Amino acid sequence: MAAHRKPRQRSLNGHTARTAATIALAGAATATGFDGIGYAEPQLTSAQVEAKVHKLYEEAEVATEKYNGSKEKAERAERRLGTLRDEAARKEERLNSAREALGSMAAAQYRSGGLDPALQLALSEDPGGYLDGAAFAERAGSRQASNVTRVREQLREIEQLRGAAHVELTSLKARQAELNRHKKTVTGKLGEARRLLSRLTTEERARLMAEGDSGSGGWGAEHASRSSGGAREGLGALGTTGAAGASGASGASGTSGVAQAPNSRAAAAVSYAYQKLGSPYVWGATGPDAFDCSGLIQAAYRSAGLSLPRTTYAQINAGQRVSQSELLPGDLVFFYSGISHVGIYVGHGQMIHAPNPSAPVRVAPLGEMPFAGATRVV
Repeated sequence: MAAHRKPRQRSLNGHTARTAATIALAGAATATGFDGIGYAEPQLTSAQVEAKVHKLYEEAEVATEKYNGSKEKAERAERRLGTLRDEAARKEERLNSAREALGSMAAAQYRSGGLDPALQLALSEDPGGYLDGAAFAERAGSRQASNVTRVREQLREIEQLRGAAHVELTSLKARQAELNRHKKTVTGKLGEARRLLSRLTTEERARLMAEGDSGSGGWGAEHASRSSGGAREGLGALGTTGAAGASGASGASGTSGVAQAPNSRAAAAVSYAYQKLGSPYVWGATGPDAFDCSGLIQAAYRSAGLSLPRTTYAQINAGQRVSQSELLPGDLVFFYSGISHVGIYVGHGQMIHAPNPSAPVRVAPLGEMPFAGATRVV
């Protein structure tokens, strides 16, 4: 009988050992990269952090405007759904009343319908009265047929309303799903921006805030507080003469005077914007204490008695387009190729806008961002 011997294990030579070690290390590094533990992120300079944060804020604002649009559509769908349900309920009440009337009539016919009409006439003690009753019964039968037709129509109408309500409910659920997607995008972008900013030292953050004050990127809040005092003092100068302000559209951002608005509504909207200087930026907010960019514009003109759309994409089409050289206080000014940001022009090459979560509502030069267009709504 042949002996069963355990096969001899081959020892690892130097090359094989090195290869195995390399594979093991690579696998460990890959696993670590997947679970996020021990992964060394590249060190970014403060300038790189600033650029990445600005990009994240821009992308978050695009998602915010999409969120605002989806929210507006969802609210409209919800209102239409409520209207359809109310109308269906009213029609069902009328249908139930009609059915009860038909039921009472059918029961009465059943109780009196046991004898042949000719026999009833023969046995009647009052043939004349019977004939009068028969004529009445015939007319009643015609009314009953009409009631049946009306009930059928009501049933069709209710089914149509239920179908329309189902369509609106489907639309509402789709809008709500959009809202959740855009909300997730916004919160993710803003969370990433906060994480990047937290990697900076206090001195670096202070430097970036100072650079924002000088108009290089929209970071600081000090500009808002400094501008608000002098601007509010000059609010009394907001007039309603149409020519003033146009010549200052491309003027220096340091001009301290308050340009005249072309009409009372524009003046009221600009005045409202000045009163909100220093208010925090909160995405999706329309006031009265916090705003996103399009929310501030909507609130400003709402205070002036004018209803504007909710999103930047719709606001740019809410009035007459004007060139940058024709700007007057109260005009809406838009930025970036995607029309994702808006401010209200206040004259002298400046606007008031809600920049991003790192800076409150403030006065800023138009050159702070890539100019995309302007609209006059009054």
